[in-house]
Amino acid sequence: MPTILEFVQKAQTAIADGKLEEADVFTKQAQALKALEDLQPAAVSPELTELRAMKAKLEDEPAVKSGGTLVVVEDEADRAIKGKPFSGLGDFLTSVKSHNQGNFDQRLLSLRSSDPADEGGFNMAKAIGQAAVGSLFNASQKGQKAITGLGTQVGNAGGFLVDTENDMSIMERVYNNGDVLKRIDLTGISAGSNGMTFNAEDETSRANGSRRGGIRGYWMGEGSAYTASAPKFRQIELKLKKAGALVYATDEMLADSTALESYIMRNLPGELRFVVEDSIINGSGAGQPLGVLNSGAVVEVPKDSGQAAATLTATNIMKMWSRRWVGATDYAWLINQDVTPQLYSLALDNGVVGQLVYMQPGGLSALPYGTLYGRPVLEVEYAQTLGTAGDIMLVSLNEYQAIDKGGIQSASSIHVNFTTGEQVFRFTYRFDGEPKWASALTPKNGTATVSPYVTLATRS
Repeated sequence: MPTILEFVQKAQTAIADGKLEEADVFTKQAQALKALEDLQPAAVSPELTELRAMKAKLEDEPAVKSGGTLVVVEDEADRAIKGKPFSGLGDFLTSVKSHNQGNFDQRLLSLRSSDPADEGGFNMAKAIGQAAVGSLFNASQKGQKAITGLGTQVGNAGGFLVDTENDMSIMERVYNNGDVLKRIDLTGISAGSNGMTFNAEDETSRANGSRRGGIRGYWMGEGSAYTASAPKFRQIELKLKKAGALVYATDEMLADSTALESYIMRNLPGELRFVVEDSIINGSGAGQPLGVLNSGAVVEVPKDSGQAAATLTATNIMKMWSRRWVGATDYAWLINQDVTPQLYSLALDNGVVGQLVYMQPGGLSALPYGTLYGRPVLEVEYAQTLGTAGDIMLVSLNEYQAIDKGGIQSASSIHVNFTTGEQVFRFTYRFDGEPKWASALTPKNGTATVSPYVTLATRS
């Protein structure tokens, strides 16, 4: 069996070779043999005498730190912490965590502990000093019981040792894109063409001789000659226009973020739907669809006399309703969200108590949206700012003609930026549209024009 001296020599060799854990084993074996010899009254062996001499010498000399062939004598920083191998709890816990990951810190050699209260099996009091340990946990946080040991809430008190989980999904907002598109008259066109022509009546008045562009009926006596008349027509020519969206993403990003690709595939088509719906309301007709607000057929109801800026009144609503073309039944109110608070105060004076004009969502109507004159009130981003023409609209979107081709198309490629390791995602929507009406309509009796597109004038 090896002697104490042999174990010591093996420990020294292991330290010189950088095998610190192996050295620790040899040291413990030497200590165990020494403990056995201490129990025996036999004469002190030469080996034990030498070991004791080495121990006494080490206790008299400054502490040293060995690592392979490098020996660093205790410096001013070491002496500043008065023999404590770690400058603070954070330094100590970092070392313990690194040790548990296989990166041994030799400062931990003398701190091994079997006490389950000690962090990671090492004596924290010896590492940073008992006073420092006590001061870390004496202060109580507001509304909390004072922590008397390591906890998860304070990073340098052990909290950073606890891993957190990352949710790899992406939080997304939900928008109501589609309320406009689903209400228009949309026709898909076939392959081999990029447009479509529609025939429409050219009617601007319901006066005698003008209906349907010129048709006229007469009361006539028996044997009387008929008077000829004829309708008048015009054409609506739509040619596909292209809306697109493009996103680049590195190969690494797509590989490391499992949610990114599905996020792109969901939300870029949504962006194109937004662009198209906005054009149905606000489009200029130049390189994009012609919107309702820029149509020659829109009817703009004037504000009330003396009406305050950025307000909405019950009479505004009544006047807008009276200017609608009664031939349509699918009307909806499109409003800016800032208009909503105005609706709740709308009331008609009946001489006793005001009668509410607006029926709020989930009220007596039991509908998910509010109503005005029984028609849904839809909050859309495309409506203009409160007080501006277009902040509230009464429209029959079925009187908007549109075409598309194949819906929203998607494609991806690794070749566009192959040398930089990027993949490109491309989305395209070919679409065009304009109001079916070219002008407002004058009724047979009356001077106020009507239209399926009614707005309220600016209130400033």
